[in-house]
Amino acid sequence: MQYIITAPIALKGEVALPASKSISNRALIISALAGRHQLPDNLSDCDDTQVTVCALRDDNEVIDIKAAGTAMRFMTAFLAATEGEHVITGTERMKHRPIAVLVDALRFIGADIKYEGEEGFPPLRIKGKKLHGGELHIKGNVSSQYISALLMIGPTLTGGLELHLEGDIISRPYIDLTLWMMREYGADAEWTDINVISVKPKPYTERKYYIENDWSAASYWYEMLALNAHQDDEMILTGLKDGSKQGDSIARYLFSLLGVKTTFIKSDDGSPDRVRIKYSGHSVAHLEYDFINCPDLAQTFVVTCVAKHIPFHFTGLQTLKIKETDRINALKAEMRKLGYILEDINDSELLWDGSMCEPATANPLDVAINTYEDHRMALAFAPMACVRNYIRINDPHVVTKSYPNYWNALVGAGFEITEE
Repeated sequence: MQYIITAPIALKGEVALPASKSISNRALIISALAGRHQLPDNLSDCDDTQVTVCALRDDNEVIDIKAAGTAMRFMTAFLAATEGEHVITGTERMKHRPIAVLVDALRFIGADIKYEGEEGFPPLRIKGKKLHGGELHIKGNVSSQYISALLMIGPTLTGGLELHLEGDIISRPYIDLTLWMMREYGADAEWTDINVISVKPKPYTERKYYIENDWSAASYWYEMLALNAHQDDEMILTGLKDGSKQGDSIARYLFSLLGVKTTFIKSDDGSPDRVRIKYSGHSVAHLEYDFINCPDLAQTFVVTCVAKHIPFHFTGLQTLKIKETDRINALKAEMRKLGYILEDINDSELLWDGSMCEPATANPLDVAINTYEDHRMALAFAPMACVRNYIRINDPHVVTKSYPNYWNALVGAGFEITEE
């Protein structure tokens, strides 16, 4: 399937953003460890969250989390620390996404986990039981989801958890988000040194919990305004908090450098706050940024900068190689098809100095963007319709992983979408 997307002349209106996937997935695990009698309010309807809901609700012997990397990591730790025996598996791509770092750490604190296929990768057979915990050392430059998975089971461990993160620590805001949510549920968890986190063996308590909307999803609307570049453009985005704990909330500051300004509209009736974004007309001529704490924004800013002809140098991208696809190579391949030459350094940096090449077809508008089973490829490239007559997106259904209503929301904002 292929979508052909045409942008409206002006962007105006209000968008109901999806709930945060990051917060939803953490809230589900923590609330389950607290007794699972109350699901959080405003839970995300994306694929990644729904597979976690099903896994916790159905408690099948074989749990298929499909392409949900977050669910694989969080559920692996959850199953290891709760009674029962399960096999957890996923898509073919998931069976090639490494998980040995987490498995080794869980085994160190007493978990019973075996590989059902290739060593170091799913599927896993897990015999859950009460774990002791204690002192654990893990590299800080691994996926923060491994770290969050371990932290969330910390209050259930009889000896608590003292987690030492060695070397550079990446995606620290996601770790902080996890700790903040754990404390919201009554846990005693905090940084006790620059690289040490202590979690006391204090049980979670059940509570009502409302999930904020998703700053990652908001970033694509910022991108649209930056690319459409009309000073009359203005969008209202719902349910975003000023001072959000989401790491991707940094998007509002980065997009201010690319001409999009943010104003928070506080509600008087207790309803979620709204954000007004407006194009200002002022962009930097060159952008350098370290995405170590917000790697999921990388595709958004690569596409935005290239489409606005702003040279860039982005670092801190080492985790992009093990996402839903190898995002570094995917970005290079799809941008080359459009006529742009991106360079990478040490599998952790991407840069564009303005270099161009011949597009993949005589008519560059006929180029179709491959999505590689990666939702963020579709989400980030679709706004390029604002600077082209149209953009073609292959396998557009991948957006259900994090933003199921994306295409409907675009149509609601005036975009035209036809299917081929």
